[in-house]
Amino acid sequence: MKLVRYLANLGYGSRRQVEALLRDGRVIDADGEPLGPEAQPEHEAIRVDGRPLDPPQGAVLMLHKPAGFTCSTSDPGRVVYELLPPRFRLRNPIIAPVGRLDRDTTGLLLLTDDGPLLHRIISPRSRIPKVYEATLARDLTGDEAAVFASGTLMLRSETTPLEPAVLEPLAPRRARLTVTEGRYHQVRRMFAAVGNHVEALHRTGIGGLGLDDLAEGKWRLLVPAEVAAVFKPTAS
Repeated sequence: MKLVRYLANLGYGSRRQVEALLRDGRVIDADGEPLGPEAQPEHEAIRVDGRPLDPPQGAVLMLHKPAGFTCSTSDPGRVVYELLPPRFRLRNPIIAPVGRLDRDTTGLLLLTDDGPLLHRIISPRSRIPKVYEATLARDLTGDEAAVFASGTLMLRSETTPLEPAVLEPLAPRRARLTVTEGRYHQVRRMFAAVGNHVEALHRTGIGGLGLDDLAEGKWRLLVPAEVAAVFKPTAS
């Protein structure tokens, strides 16, 4: 791919804007030599304004999502793209959230511009476990684990029961819940179905990938082994 199109696809501007960057000598190689529009250097060798390029296409990011942000490009409120470099929203294809966390849910959110990978992760056939920690309005009664594990729980306005889920009590009003589906507001609706209310919800893991010690509001690039961990069982 020619350099102009390559940089435009990474969000560095329109083709005309990228051509201007090249004319002005703002795109160089690792040795400091200006690059022309026909150049095809390796990604790692390109510098724009002296800085290495953003991650190449196919990147997978981990974001520690705070409350108050939506997984959208056009929501009138605050969106997760405000936590990422501005160019990420301009990439083609865009770096998109892998599934959704609602505005008030915090924790692990993956983003990628790898469409096949995204669809593989969110596909119901993949049955990738997602782990949440919920803070509840009322004490657990003790029978929630059996209800959630039964495979017969039906959410309001739905016609098929939920797949079995695993509940682990952490405190009288805190629980860890592992689900393999991604229905709309599923965890909140599950607790509502057993007479409780989720006051705070935090996702700690997807498959075998955990949030680790990434600070809230921060992101980092995943290495291939971490991406592969998404498709492995949850970490103990």
